[in-house]
Amino acid sequence: MSSLLDFTDGKGWNGRYETMQCKKALSPSKLPGIDHSLNPYGGCEHRCLYCYAPEVTHTEWDDWNIIKIRLGIESRLGKELTAIKGTVGIGTTTDPYQPAEERFELTKKCLMKLKAKGTRIHLHTKSDLILRDINVLTGMNGDVGVTVTSLDENVSKLMEPGAPAPSRRFHALKVLTDEDIDTYALAGPILSILEGHEDEFVETVLSTGTQRIYLDTLNGRPLLSERMRMIGIEGSAKAKEKIRRLAISGGLKVFDVF
Repeated sequence: MSSLLDFTDGKGWNGRYETMQCKKALSPSKLPGIDHSLNPYGGCEHRCLYCYAPEVTHTEWDDWNIIKIRLGIESRLGKELTAIKGTVGIGTTTDPYQPAEERFELTKKCLMKLKAKGTRIHLHTKSDLILRDINVLTGMNGDVGVTVTSLDENVSKLMEPGAPAPSRRFHALKVLTDEDIDTYALAGPILSILEGHEDEFVETVLSTGTQRIYLDTLNGRPLLSERMRMIGIEGSAKAKEKIRRLAISGGLKVFDVF
């Protein structure tokens, strides 16, 4: 049974959450290059208007930022790792470094189990909280992606109100790359706000030193599309193709997410 709690002891994170005992840490994945999915949390505080996960998981939008804390997930993961092979994708549904991670450290605990086993990982986030765990990530088998969607911090606050500012994400990507962690930038979804700013966007990605960029399009699910219409932002095939050309010209390896 889960219980809804408010964390208000003044030590940092103060969001709403439910606790539940984790019965299974890993689930099969059909994502390219990922064999197993690991999501230490349910729900997400980033509240990105373009997020399609609530509709995929049949969760009401107003409940999506009630975070499900999967207690004991690291212990379950340690047991399950003895019976699996392949790559574990971390944060395939919700961000593993959303603010709740600052208190509960479930992602960090899981990473330590994965590192001890030598399991290959594929992790992506849009939070610079990942830098807290750089010592764990160093030397791990796998790669780390940071999602970047805009250079405009005001626009980011509008469409990603709970996520770190773009400058913090680009900084995180640079620091991770400088530490010889295998990184990539995930540009996605590529939106109309990037039209006319593609050159600057690609230059900023290049400045981090990463060698790869993944391009993603807006997933046009009904409720998501309605939220985006309300703020006048839409997906942009035009910006995506210009970013592709500029990235290739700049020496980046370019991949489509799907």
